[in-house]
Amino acid sequence: METKLKRIAELAESEPGLKFTSLAHLLNEENLKACYHELEKDKAPGVDGETWQEYGNDLEENIADLVERLKAKKYWPRPVKRTYIPKEGKDEKRPIGIPALEDKIVQLAVSKILTAIYEADFLDISYGFRPERSPHDALGEVDDTIMTEPVGWVLDADIKGFFDHVDHDWMIRCLEERISDTTLLKLIKRFLKAGVIEEGNYRKTEEGTPQGGNLSPILSNVYLHYVLDMWAMKVLKKELAGYLKLIRFADDFVLCFQTEDDARYGYRKLEKRLAEFGLNLSREKTQLIRFGRADDDEDTGTFDFLGFTHYCGRTKKGNFKVGRKTSAKKFTAKLRELRDWIRKVSNRASPREWWPKLCTKLVGHIRYYGVSGNYNSVARFRYLAGKAVFKWLNRRSQRRSYNWEEFLRYLEKHPLPEVKIYHNLYTLSVDG
Repeated sequence: METKLKRIAELAESEPGLKFTSLAHLLNEENLKACYHELEKDKAPGVDGETWQEYGNDLEENIADLVERLKAKKYWPRPVKRTYIPKEGKDEKRPIGIPALEDKIVQLAVSKILTAIYEADFLDISYGFRPERSPHDALGEVDDTIMTEPVGWVLDADIKGFFDHVDHDWMIRCLEERISDTTLLKLIKRFLKAGVIEEGNYRKTEEGTPQGGNLSPILSNVYLHYVLDMWAMKVLKKELAGYLKLIRFADDFVLCFQTEDDARYGYRKLEKRLAEFGLNLSREKTQLIRFGRADDDEDTGTFDFLGFTHYCGRTKKGNFKVGRKTSAKKFTAKLRELRDWIRKVSNRASPREWWPKLCTKLVGHIRYYGVSGNYNSVARFRYLAGKAVFKWLNRRSQRRSYNWEEFLRYLEKHPLPEVKIYHNLYTLSVDG
């Protein structure tokens, strides 16, 4: 499959106007088996209750039957099982979807095909769910843009419930820009219309993408490529007097403007543009602020992007720089999540058993938030994590297990991960 996908990618890049007519044949036994082996083995099952291991017990027969149904156009995705997980920093919960195991296999295969086609079309300003691109690449682009371009205003935008409000008809029309294989398009439409099972009740899905699966990320990128990226950089940009730059990671994006007039005009046009496609900006989470070198004064705001609060800072020599720190919302949510985990495991097992997992969790946090200028936030997180460990170790018995000095000696033998800066985003922000 990799060879065929590479050929598709080459054609897509060399012929921007080409529409692919024959793609569904790639959903064959060999490719679907490969997709099965790529799935995470321990994920929760969907509405059918079938696990990765159970499906694999008769893999050859199951895949053969799946391919036969796909060829006969008798394959119908099952409804997605809806469950809820806590929202970061809030008592509310957000919905996630769990597709059936077989649907995960097909979704992954389809997503590979779409990625091969659309990677050639996607603009450099989009970073989410794309090969060899990361949140830190997007953060670096924000820094480079504000530090080197005449940016004076930033629109920190949030699309209200984006994944739940993607218009299905518009989604298919976006796909038809590059795909004329009706079999594949009908299959994607079936995924969009598969429905949701929540607390045993079935609900139709008249809009939105199948969250929780492998297909939603690439579909959302295709949708926003046409709805937002191309419009902003090819249409809106021509209507403005000054500079404009969009930086997007999935549905999280910022627009950088040169002047206030351009920024306010762009804000209004963005609202109208999104409304045409059934989308709306969240009034509570979207803000237009003065920010950047072009308006280098004290009357600037802050904005959150990818878990970091961005602010206008100063170097040691007093020059402008973009500052970043872990957003208060993310800091609180991540710390609460870690404390809850420590509380649960410390009541069930000894530190020797869960200490490696604790270190793994801390390393993950440090690797993500360890960016230029954010050392203090990461160090404080590590310190508070240590205090949480100390607290729950002492609650394991009626008497106090450790005093603070004893705990520090324990840490000398079993150290927590060191704080490091893994991502240098100050390449253009330091005093020369």
